[in-house]
Amino acid sequence: MSIYEEIEFEDLDYNPKTQIYTYPCPCGDKFTISLEALWDGEDIATCPSCTLRIEIIYDEEDLPPLREDSDEEEEEEGGEGVKNEKEKEEEEKKEDVDDGLSNIARKSLTVK
Repeated sequence: MSIYEEIEFEDLDYNPKTQIYTYPCPCGDKFTISLEALWDGEDIATCPSCTLRIEIIYDEEDLPPLREDSDEEEEEEGGEGVKNEKEKEEEEKKEDVDDGLSNIARKSLTVK
């Protein structure tokens, strides 16, 4: 397949949380490639909305280190899988409300 354009590594946008590099596509979507793919020597990013592909020009020494995810460990330990940040925040808020209600109930039941 043909390559739409050659792009310098420095021109890509990087999301350290997802470890995904992106670059705007003329169709309005974004070319994407993972940090892991780059470490594996892949240099072609694809657009999920059209047939265009770009070649990324980079040296491995320019890449950030590949983060080791602990998803597997958390699944084995808890059996619930990994919770996303929003679920964690909601759970913490619920615990705060429960603690507050417990304190109110305890105070109202205290005999003076």
